[in-house]
Amino acid sequence: MTLFHYLCIMIDRAPILTVAFTGHRTYAGSADSELRTTIAELYRRGARRFRVGMAEGFDIAAGEAVVELQRVCNDIAIEAFIPYPSFPRHMGMGDQQRYELILQHAQRVEYASERYYPGVFHRRNDMLIEGTEAVVAWYNGTKGGTQYTIRRALQQGARLINLYHDGQLRMTL
Repeated sequence: MTLFHYLCIMIDRAPILTVAFTGHRTYAGSADSELRTTIAELYRRGARRFRVGMAEGFDIAAGEAVVELQRVCNDIAIEAFIPYPSFPRHMGMGDQQRYELILQHAQRVEYASERYYPGVFHRRNDMLIEGTEAVVAWYNGTKGGTQYTIRRALQQGARLINLYHDGQLRMTL
């Protein structure tokens, strides 16, 4: 079964209006083509709100892909969910610039907290997926924030589209 076929099966169940992205910070562009195809197909099927967690790796790549589509389809809303205001200080200069570009195109910016505290990333992830119908992920099966977010989203009834592949779909939730 191709990714596109899997995507259509997952999407045909009900309308998807809000989509969230989650994935590993180690993402280096291996699924960029599939990411753009997936976002375009979700848009074609009614998605208009795209939520980004704004971390390095997959989050930033997903945000940039939505910005590209937003330039053509002006009814797209980008919603940025950020752990705390000083969060981007931990990024390299290139990722900070990419982060700022996404913020410039965002219609909504939400912070989980005014400052860092243990658990702030879980809070951001909970806010990110609240009320979403679908989550587009780049999840390789390892424990961490991406796994946490996917589990919570599935518990809330969201559909999952995992763009990570290594010959098999590794969903060990």
